[in-house]
Amino acid sequence: MQTRKNILFILTVSLQLISFVQAQDLHFSQFFNAPLTTNPANTGFIPDADYRLGASYRNQYSSILAAPYTTVSVFGDAQVLRNQIEYGWLGLGGFILSDVAGSGGLRSTKVYGSIAYHQMLGSSSLLTAGFNLGWANKRIDQSKLKFPDQFDGKFFDANTPTDVVLVNNSASYFDMQVGLNYAYFPNENVYINGGYSIHHVNRPQETFFSDNADSSTLSMRHIGFVNALLKVDDRVILNPNAYFTTQAKSTELVFGLNANYNLSGAGGATQLIAGLYYRAGDAVIPMIGFEIKNVRFTFSYDATTSSLRNFNNMQGASEFNILKKGFYGDATGETHQVMCPRF
Repeated sequence: MQTRKNILFILTVSLQLISFVQAQDLHFSQFFNAPLTTNPANTGFIPDADYRLGASYRNQYSSILAAPYTTVSVFGDAQVLRNQIEYGWLGLGGFILSDVAGSGGLRSTKVYGSIAYHQMLGSSSLLTAGFNLGWANKRIDQSKLKFPDQFDGKFFDANTPTDVVLVNNSASYFDMQVGLNYAYFPNENVYINGGYSIHHVNRPQETFFSDNADSSTLSMRHIGFVNALLKVDDRVILNPNAYFTTQAKSTELVFGLNANYNLSGAGGATQLIAGLYYRAGDAVIPMIGFEIKNVRFTFSYDATTSSLRNFNNMQGASEFNILKKGFYGDATGETHQVMCPRF
């Protein structure tokens, strides 16, 4: 009985991985802390600073797999030419994304550079358009893979010949994303932002099996998001977020709310952060964190609610993020405008 349960688990996870590899890009539960991977128009779209640096780490299925899925992302962006462009500026940035999935060592590496143009519309709204260009690579160690025709009824035998042949163990391509953003901030207590982006607009080819364009063209991915910052008290700022993406036949919807609580009085140098999110049909995601002198640390955990919870006991994924924001300072002669609520 236990063997059958293990086989069922392997098949369940394998099917999810196949769907993930073929139809859905890498993702973070804290999508709002990975702005450049969500939408290139987020480059330099920083309502409360001139620049920011961030890193994210995600570990998935570590409770049930010897080789869990791990994803790491590092990014940076900044506002430039604030004094040279009337009522506008440019955003420049880039990010590196690395992912390792499963015992087969499926490794993804992506390096992108981003640019966006930001234009004020009056004194209370902002419109942004941006794009990024990058290089992506996926590689796999075929010697670590096991295929259905190597299953003898009880075990997978790596010494049994397989009919599955990978044409390539590595695939590389250039990639492009485009996006739009809009923000509305009627007063110092309200900030509302929404955006839409299209990924893989050049339809690159990605496959280990065939060079046939019909079977290897990467589907375009569409992402929409909306968020707000609402100062409801001298010590409390609410931050609701919603995110939807679709690629091929895969969809993902994440929504929820987190709040910042000021622990230090005027200036908000020290803040406590807590929130709760939900990925539809998949996981409940509590989040906790704190901010000290413009450096923010947040931790979230995906508690599985889908049928996979029967195998992983709801132990889905852990995710850690660090984000640093700042201003250039008066020495540069640059000007800045804080557009969102702050303590």
